[in-house]
Amino acid sequence: MVIDDEAMIRESLKKILESKGYQVRVACDGNEASIMFDEEAPDLVITDILMPEKDGVEVILELRRKFLNIKILAISGGGRINAINHLEVVKHLGADATLPKPFTADQLLSEVSRLISSI
Repeated sequence: MVIDDEAMIRESLKKILESKGYQVRVACDGNEASIMFDEEAPDLVITDILMPEKDGVEVILELRRKFLNIKILAISGGGRINAINHLEVVKHLGADATLPKPFTADQLLSEVSRLISSI
């Protein structure tokens, strides 16, 4: 599952992942994702950190409460604060891996492959 409030990023990530055979569901924020989690828990969640409504930090905390085995890749461009600061925090809250935006398709696929192989 890909969660990002920016449609272009969400769809780009979906396209990259589907090109490698992954089944991908997308959500525009944490609220939409929560509804989808209740329908079917994904193996891997890629979530942006800074989003309106329910942000990535809340998503990560919810996932860790409900589904211990889901792998979480947190992504962030940082907003007004450096992305590295946000990503360091979410590592302590339960993200399995992080990528600062912008990142390449190869970097994304490498992290996804690594996380999926550890399931």
